Amino acid sequence: MAEEKQHYMTEAGKQKLQDELEVLKTEKRKEVVERIKIARSFGDLSENSEYDSAKEEQAFVESRIQQLEKMIRNAVIIEDDKSNPDVVSIGKSVTFVELPDGDKETYTIVGSAEADPFEGKISNDSPMGKSLLGKGINQEVTVQTPGGEIKVKIVEVK
Repeated sequence: MAEEKQHYMTEAGKQKLQDELEVLKTEKRKEVVERIKIARSFGDLSENSEYDSAKEEQAFVESRIQQLEKMIRNAVIIEDDKSNPDVVSIGKSVTFVELPDGDKETYTIVGSAEADPFEGKISNDSPMGKSLLGKGINQEVTVQTPGGEIKVKIVEVK
């Protein structure tokens, strides 16, 4: 059997996944089963859009449950790396300045399961995350993005 991918995350990120899993198993499953039951009462299933919709939602819920269980099972909790406080690693926030215009941005490097750029969390697997990992304060880094190459200078790691 192929080795399953490890999912790097914080303890809070793992808890968030466990909470979502609990809601899906205890509440959402029951809601979908009830929708299917109601849709069946409408008669002919071959032309019943409510039934089709409910079955699609059931498939999505079950798929998401399996995905969450796998992520939680293969979770690797990120420990705070105090040995290298000025080096970018998973779980740390990094502030950098885009060169040459000087736009300052701050992101926390997290595992792909927790990534949410709108909340300032980027994946260690993203082009930016990969490029910043292992780099230190005042280092200039070239990042290959889908939109082209950009240069940044790391100004703070915490």
